[in-house]
Amino acid sequence: ARARTVGELLAPTSPFDKKCGRENWTVAFAPDGSYLAWSQGHRVVKLVPWAQCLNNFLLHGTKNGANAAGARPPRQGGESSPRNKPCEHVIDCGDIVWSLAFGSSVPEKQSRCVNIEWHRFKFGQDQLLLATGLNNGRIKIWDVYTGKLLLNLMDHTEVVRDLTFAPDGSLILVSASRDKTLRVWDLKDDGNMMKVLRGHPNWVYGCAFSPDSSILCSVGASKAVFLWDMDKYSMLQKLEGHHNDVVACEFSPDGALLATASYDTRVYVWDPHTGVILREFGHLFPPPTPIFAGGANDRWVRAVSFSHDGLHVASLADDKMVRFWRIDEEYPVQVAPLNNGLCCTFSTDGSVLAAGQDGSVHFWATPRQVSSLQHLCRMAIRRVMPTSQVRNLPIPCKVLEFLCYQI
Repeated sequence: ARARTVGELLAPTSPFDKKCGRENWTVAFAPDGSYLAWSQGHRVVKLVPWAQCLNNFLLHGTKNGANAAGARPPRQGGESSPRNKPCEHVIDCGDIVWSLAFGSSVPEKQSRCVNIEWHRFKFGQDQLLLATGLNNGRIKIWDVYTGKLLLNLMDHTEVVRDLTFAPDGSLILVSASRDKTLRVWDLKDDGNMMKVLRGHPNWVYGCAFSPDSSILCSVGASKAVFLWDMDKYSMLQKLEGHHNDVVACEFSPDGALLATASYDTRVYVWDPHTGVILREFGHLFPPPTPIFAGGANDRWVRAVSFSHDGLHVASLADDKMVRFWRIDEEYPVQVAPLNNGLCCTFSTDGSVLAAGQDGSVHFWATPRQVSSLQHLCRMAIRRVMPTSQVRNLPIPCKVLEFLCYQI
């Protein structure tokens, strides 16, 4: 079946606009669903209220100019926008933008640095930040409501390829870079760097937190898939199975599954607690043997994202297709065409998939399916119990296999 198009945001172009530099490497939704952000290329990040964006699609059709509202960012020190009325912002980051991440604050989550008596920033309950990772290795932190620059984090020596905030509201930020390291920043401690995670033999392409913020997955060149304990900042294990660079990863909403995308034309779904591959979604048939998996076969998978219902995975590949998969089926349930797609992510409520290409964003409706009571119970249990604890439950084997996503 073909996925239903919801809309698209098209970046403004001119006849002399160079194609190089217009790539949309990243798109992100705010945790509360209030904002959508994407890199338009040429150093520019666009922030738009997501509800207003959806309304425009309904009123004016699927196509929408990305600069339709044309709101310019307020000057430094100018009047801030009302926080109860989301406003559109255009942010010039000063360099090519490779990664974006939204972070929201929970006051109860204190900084991990206990000897702090003074802070430059006091982040309240309604704080919403946007982190941008740049080509020059810098990370800039912006206030989403005003468009103002708050922090400029400088320590990476190469491209900051991915960013992720801890979901627990602690404003712990992890950055993945081509300098072969991951760095952990505490924004409640004015952006001080807490730890450098080393172990990748080559470029780090992506990173993702588990829903409880206890585990970090990082992926990179040389087939690397690493899991880290974020309480001890130590490596838990290396997952082996891919045959080429691994470029994207994401945990399922209950933390029981991990999806990884690779240039070997495959998406693997793992049990991160045991390191076992539970599902394989192939984009080339027959699948390439390991010795040919690095060839330019036009099926490299660029991105993967887990739906919030825990039942669907979206993948984006070089064969100009977006695919929606069910975790219990071998073939895609829906597909959609997309040229030069580079990134994808589901909206906060899981109803829409956003995918980026040359400065623009395209949106499709997620396959609609009412989750079974069995699956909802499984997700509730797996949110609090790792595989090792589930296997010790005194329950029938078939129920055990279902809880471990083996059937």
